[in-house]
Amino acid sequence: MNEAYEKVVKELAKDCRSVEDIQTKLRDLFKDTIQQVFEAEIDDHLGYKKHSNTGDGMGNSRNGYSKKTVKTKFGPTELDVPRDPKGEFEPQIIKKYETTSNSIEDQIVALYAKGMTTRDIESHMNDLYGIEVSPTLVSKVTDKIMPLVSEWQSRTLDSVYPIVFLDAIHFKVRQDSRIISKAAYSVLGINLSGHKDILGIWIGENESASFWLNVCTELKNRGVSDILIACKDGLSGFSEAAASVFPKTQIQSCVIHQIRNTLKYVAKKDQAAIMADLKPVYQALTLEEAELAFLIFKENWEKKYPIVIRSWQNNWDELTSYFRYPAEIRKIVYTTNTIEGYHRQLRKVTKTKTAYPTDDALRKIIYLATVEVMKKWGHSVLNWNLCLTQLAILFPERVPLDLPL
Repeated sequence: MNEAYEKVVKELAKDCRSVEDIQTKLRDLFKDTIQQVFEAEIDDHLGYKKHSNTGDGMGNSRNGYSKKTVKTKFGPTELDVPRDPKGEFEPQIIKKYETTSNSIEDQIVALYAKGMTTRDIESHMNDLYGIEVSPTLVSKVTDKIMPLVSEWQSRTLDSVYPIVFLDAIHFKVRQDSRIISKAAYSVLGINLSGHKDILGIWIGENESASFWLNVCTELKNRGVSDILIACKDGLSGFSEAAASVFPKTQIQSCVIHQIRNTLKYVAKKDQAAIMADLKPVYQALTLEEAELAFLIFKENWEKKYPIVIRSWQNNWDELTSYFRYPAEIRKIVYTTNTIEGYHRQLRKVTKTKTAYPTDDALRKIIYLATVEVMKKWGHSVLNWNLCLTQLAILFPERVPLDLPL
C-alpha cells in the first residue's frame, strides 16, 4: 500500500463504527469524485476552467446546477449536475436521463444473466445497497444489451465448419395475450481448431423447410461457405434446406433420439428385447453389418411394431451416415449430446422463469447465458488433431491443408 493510498484509507476509516458508516463514507467519496468529473467535463465542453476570464464574451458559460439522484452500490446519491445556458452540455460519465451508475447496471445485468427473477433482483439490491429496483428499471437496463445481441447474431463466421450440431429448446412466451410454446433453435459449430462456438439462435413457433432455408442462407451470408457434417435431432425441413444452400454437407440424425422415440411405441414388457435386437444395428462396425442386423430386427418385430420399423427405414440414410467415418469422428457425430449439453446449461439459468413477456426478453437471457457458457469452452474437442487429419482425408480439397496440427 503506497503512502498516498494509505492516507486516503485512514481518513475514510476515521470515526467509522459500523458497516453503514463505511458505506456512508464511500458514498460521499463517490459523490465528490463524480462531482470532480462533472466539473472537468463542463470545463472541456466550454473550453475554459471555472472562474477563468477566458470565457468572457464566448457566448456560453456555466449556469448553475440541477439536482439529480443516482442509484449506486453505495445507496442513493444526490449529485449536482452543471448546466450551461444553451443546454448543450451533457455529462458523459452519467448521461442526462440515466438514474443508475454503470456499476449498478452491470450488477443488474450480471444477476439477470444468472437467471434471477426481477423480484429476486429487487430484493437483492435492496438488501445490499438499500436501492429500490423496479421491474421497469430491470427491463430498461437489460434492454441496453439488445444491440450486442443483434451484433452477435450477425457477426462474421468462419468459412468452414467441419461439424455443426442443430437442436431446439422450448420456452413459454407471451404473444397476443396468450402464453404459447416457442422454440429457440441453436446452431453449434466446431471450427477447424476444434473449438465449439454458438453460431446463432433463432426463435420461432414452427420449423419448416422455409424456416431452415432462412437459417442456412443467413449462415452463408455471414461467411460460412462449407459444412462437412451436420448433426440434428429431427428438425423437420432442415435436410432439404441444407441441400439447397450447402449441397455437399453430409447429414447425420441423432441415433440416441431415434432409440428413445422407438421405445415410446413399444410396450414395456418388450423394451428389453427390442433394445437387445437394436444394439447390433447401431453398434455395428460397418454399414453392411448394420444392414444385416436391421433385417433380423425387422423380421422379429415388423408385425408387432410396424410404425417402429417404418421410422427406421424412412430415416435410414441419415441415421447411418456415421458409418462412413472412423471411430473418433463417429463418437462425436452419432448423437447431438454436444449441443444438448449446452441446452442443459441454458436450463440452469432459465428454469426460474415460467414464461417470457416477449421474444426479445427470451433473446436477452439466452444471449447472456450463452456468453457465460462459452467462457468455459477453452479446450478443443478430445482427439481433435486426429479427427481433423481424418476429415482432411475423407473430404479432400474441403479442409485447408495449411492448418497447424
